[in-house]
Amino acid sequence: MNQAHLHMVFNHFPIIGLFFGIGILAYGVFKKQTILVNTAYVIFIFCMIMAKATMMTGEGAEEIVEELGISHDIIHEHEELAETFMKVLYGLGILSILGLVANVKKHTKASIVSYVVLILAIGSAVLSKSVGTSGGEIRHTEIRENTNINSTSEVSNDQESLNDDY
Repeated sequence: MNQAHLHMVFNHFPIIGLFFGIGILAYGVFKKQTILVNTAYVIFIFCMIMAKATMMTGEGAEEIVEELGISHDIIHEHEELAETFMKVLYGLGILSILGLVANVKKHTKASIVSYVVLILAIGSAVLSKSVGTSGGEIRHTEIRENTNINSTSEVSNDQESLNDDY
């Protein structure tokens, strides 16, 4: 398993985990269930750890895909977005740790922390869409905005005509 493969394995956890964590946290806050809020905090901490693992494999993945002829500009855009995303996830992870401690100690401000974490998690999820899409564009040319739709549709029309003949 090389760095590019590890990068692709790790990068899905922070993005998908955020959505699970947001759902669990929102429900936990709404129902005033500390165990659910704590579960969401643990998920967010795990997202932060997996995002760090993703970042650690990013340079190796970059070298591999550049050797395959992928444009450095596309990779650089993804890298910049990922660095911003990582900073937000660090904040989310640290606040989640503080939220866990506040809940364990039954601090009076624990509920405020959960609302702040929820807002930050939603912001992280919005940012994760850009990071995930920019990463996908590296190898999936069909999702790039500058993809030539006409050449793709001509191939599809030719293929459909060929299929109609049978």
